[in-house]
This record gives sequence, structure tokens and C-alpha cells, in this order.
Amino acid sequence: MTVVDLFRAAAGLPEAWSSRVLGEVGTACVKVLRMDEMPVEEEAHGAAEALLVLDGRMELTVDGAEVSVGAGEMAVVPAGARHAVRAGSAGTLVIVEVREG
Repeated sequence: MTVVDLFRAAAGLPEAWSSRVLGEVGTACVKVLRMDEMPVEEEAHGAAEALLVLDGRMELTVDGAEVSVGAGEMAVVPAGARHAVRAGSAGTLVIVEVREG
């Protein structure tokens, strides 16, 4: 069993939006990162991903719809959905996703 301090792991990253894989569950990996108010370009993935905001707020655009995800909330982005993080997103984020490639 592994216990991870998510806030310490995020704080130890070299820069914002630089994620670190903390572990794997089945075919999915669990990553943590820090958001820093800067936007992230639109992307899409072949599998759904879960975005869990630990603290702060994440502003998303998913297939053209604006979504705001607060601390303690999770957004599940469907497979193939075009999504981008808008400016103003800040805090600690956990991502659960299937590795591509």
C-alpha cells in the first residue's frame, strides 16, 4: 500500500501544469499537478478522464460549453471531447486517465 500526500507532491513539481504520475489503477494512471491561472490549449483523448480539483478552481471549456469545477468537485470529460482549461484556473488538480500510446 502507498500513501501519498497530494499537496506535497504537487508542491514538489518543477513548474505548473507539469504532472507527476502517482500510481496506477488497472489501466489508468493517477496524476497530480498545480494550476497557475494560465490557460491550457484545447485537446482530446481517446478515453474519458476524471479531473478532481482538490483546492482552488478549474475553468474548463468542453465541446464549446463552459464549466467551472470547484474544490472538492470532479469533472469527467468524455472520450473524444475537445476540452481546454481557461485562464484563471488555479489550485491542485488530480487527473485519472488511461495512458495513450
